[in-house]
Amino acid sequence: MGLLGAVLLLGGASVASAQGVTLPTVNFGFKSTDNPNEVVNTIKIILMLTVLTLAPAILIMMTSFTRLIIVLSFLRQALGTQQMPPNQLLVGLALFLTFFIMGPAFEEINTKAVRPYLAGTMSQEKALENGLSPLRKFMFAQTRDTDLALFVRLSKIEKPKNLSEVPTTVLVPAFVISELKTAFQIGFIIYLPFLVIDMVISAVLMAMGMMMLPPVVISLPFKIMLFVLVDGWTLLIGSMVQSFG
Repeated sequence: MGLLGAVLLLGGASVASAQGVTLPTVNFGFKSTDNPNEVVNTIKIILMLTVLTLAPAILIMMTSFTRLIIVLSFLRQALGTQQMPPNQLLVGLALFLTFFIMGPAFEEINTKAVRPYLAGTMSQEKALENGLSPLRKFMFAQTRDTDLALFVRLSKIEKPKNLSEVPTTVLVPAFVISELKTAFQIGFIIYLPFLVIDMVISAVLMAMGMMMLPPVVISLPFKIMLFVLVDGWTLLIGSMVQSFG
């Protein structure tokens, strides 16, 4: 199959050459230049590639993704279904829920930062400032005052007079800590009903003298049945989305 693909590729290239079709080429190299604009454009490309590399971390640390994926992982552990749903499904669900929750913020970033910058009517610094503004607003709404005060104190900066003076490098870790705390609180609440089922099943098995039978074998179907009967996915997803306001 690999040989056949190579033959077809070479044949297609020969046909394109015979018909006079121009194929695009990409050249990598270094050259000296006296034009400052070329240097600036090269630096912009490097910065853009850096941002794209850090995009997954930005998505995780500055959006609702952290809380969503932790709560979904807690749910799977509470159910005791091992790898069901699989990790890819949980990550995909958390990702699309993140786009749903962050939709207004992403739209504001696109309108106030991306489009004007691409149109050439806004500088890069101003576009970055306008792009961070919706994310900062979202993070401030979800960050506890105690966590924010902690990182302001740890950073040893002058106490900000208002939220606009709080650096983003201080806001992001405070937001992540708040999200972790909230996610663990939700996970604890999720665990309670399933823990009760495990305890009841274990007590019943011990009363019947069936101590050699693992309680999880009996409790797992009951936990799944309970989750399905109460429409657990709708309740959980709806509650998590509403928890962001």
